[in-house]
Amino acid sequence: MAEVLGLGVTHYPPLSGTNDNLTRVFQRALADPQLPEELRNPANWPAQARVEWASDDGREAGRRHREALVAQFARARQALDEFNPDLVVIWGDDQYENFREDIIPPYSVLAYNDLTVRPWEHSAESNVMGDQNVWNEPKDHELLVKGHREAAKYFTTSLIEQDIDVSYAYKPLHHPGFPHAFLNTILYLDYDRQGFDYPVVTFPINCYGRRVISYQGNISALGDIRELDPPSPSPARVMQVGAAVARAAAESPWRVALIASSSWSHSFLVESTHHLFPDTAADKRLYQALVDGDLEAWRSTTLAQAEASGQQELLNWWALLGAMSELGRSTPTWSEFVGSHLFVSDKVFAAYQP
Repeated sequence: MAEVLGLGVTHYPPLSGTNDNLTRVFQRALADPQLPEELRNPANWPAQARVEWASDDGREAGRRHREALVAQFARARQALDEFNPDLVVIWGDDQYENFREDIIPPYSVLAYNDLTVRPWEHSAESNVMGDQNVWNEPKDHELLVKGHREAAKYFTTSLIEQDIDVSYAYKPLHHPGFPHAFLNTILYLDYDRQGFDYPVVTFPINCYGRRVISYQGNISALGDIRELDPPSPSPARVMQVGAAVARAAAESPWRVALIASSSWSHSFLVESTHHLFPDTAADKRLYQALVDGDLEAWRSTTLAQAEASGQQELLNWWALLGAMSELGRSTPTWSEFVGSHLFVSDKVFAAYQP
């Protein structure tokens, strides 16, 4: 039986930019003309938001937030290096990158060979990180991401044989490279630029569901109501998929690291906070269940509940918890909750070590 490592991280896009851009999404929400006027006054914000905003519009809090995230990525990278996997499987969301009008699968396996990507070629188009990256790498900077088509085909075959009807792809359909959820995960796990030589199999999930086409998986203004798309797969179903992946990994000839990559609730998806703040209360409830090994609390959460809390991307973590449940690891070896009111989302890091 092969050994399997489980990791949970974030792919928070502003982390690849400079500290000046960490409040970009919050500032945009604050300037929304539909925002209730009283919410433009910090005195009416949650206490933690006021602390983060302070007297410098969140700059010092942003610096501390980056430091906390970088420290947790270093911890996750250490766990990855100590495990020394033969390959890494990453669950992430496809945010209108390859999942577009011509095909929206519930999830897919990207069976790519080695792929050379340019992370910053289109960075100026980003609405969350700006046009400068934190490493000062040039626009034409290239990164080789090793693939493992054999393993990708193995996982696809195994899932189909387990009655999980998963699609697959040998090349990108629209996006020239990897969707940001996967590319950012690799960039951040190599934040200090020592190299990332582990072969990667990416497993995108249609996390944005009802908003993937109509909103193009993106930030929208308050009151922007559009015709919604069909939903994502449910959290319970994604946990079943994760369990099937764990079985396949355990029966494989490889040491496999399974990584869920996403922040938790996203401010721009939370209607109850008028797109200003994440749903920290909902995040903390699920985090406590994670720490306690209460996987039933995760399994019983409905898609409607997740959507109401802006936790669409958390489906990636539902896959991880399904996998760890299948392997008999209900509680993480270690975990950390990195909360934030001003920086789009709460983030969690966790490791499930064999």
